Amino acid sequence: MRFLFVLFVFLLIFVNVNAQRRDKDSDKLVDSNRVDTLADNKNYINKGKLAGKTAIRRSLILPGLGQAYNYGLIVNDIKSGRIQGKAFGRKLAVIGKIGGIYVAGTMLTMSYFENNSNYKLFLKELQYRLVNNDQPDPNGPLTAYKNTSDLYAGKAIYKNNREVVLIFLGVTYGLNVLDAYVTSRLHYLSVDEKLSFKVSPTVINSGPMYGFNSFTPALKLTLNL
Repeated sequence: MRFLFVLFVFLLIFVNVNAQRRDKDSDKLVDSNRVDTLADNKNYINKGKLAGKTAIRRSLILPGLGQAYNYGLIVNDIKSGRIQGKAFGRKLAVIGKIGGIYVAGTMLTMSYFENNSNYKLFLKELQYRLVNNDQPDPNGPLTAYKNTSDLYAGKAIYKNNREVVLIFLGVTYGLNVLDAYVTSRLHYLSVDEKLSFKVSPTVINSGPMYGFNSFTPALKLTLNL
């Protein structure tokens, strides 16, 4: 455990030192270049942020609509040449998400109505027995239940199931919005070609111990930003 902690600390040191070196080199740039950079930043439009907001709004209006928007982004990139080929894999992934949303939503909705119907059925039977000296409703489907305790248990089960289904419906709706947002943001995510890192083995002198110099193996991580 101590070795892992020391290794982690020195990795952070190496990252910090190399990042500072890059910062010092960047400080030597001409001030005019800095002014130009600031001017460019003022005109910069974060397409990923705008796309994410659009995807969220559409997903909130109708589940799957945000995924359909992301599908349109892929199609537009293919037409503009930003994406080479037909991108069948990415298209199928989006279509699969839309299908999954509606399959899950349909099954959960059907389960909700079924549990709600059974809950009302048991509730109606209990209400009838309360005013009829604990006698079952002869025209009802629950005459086989002789004990009212069983009716209370059944009513509680269906009520609980109904509430659980509602929770899962909410989770599915939320995941639909989250997926649309994340996918649209990642669509415009790009990494600078100048960004690179190098990992190399090294040793750290831990100082003398028992009359011998102690060396600890480590990894040196160099980031080029």
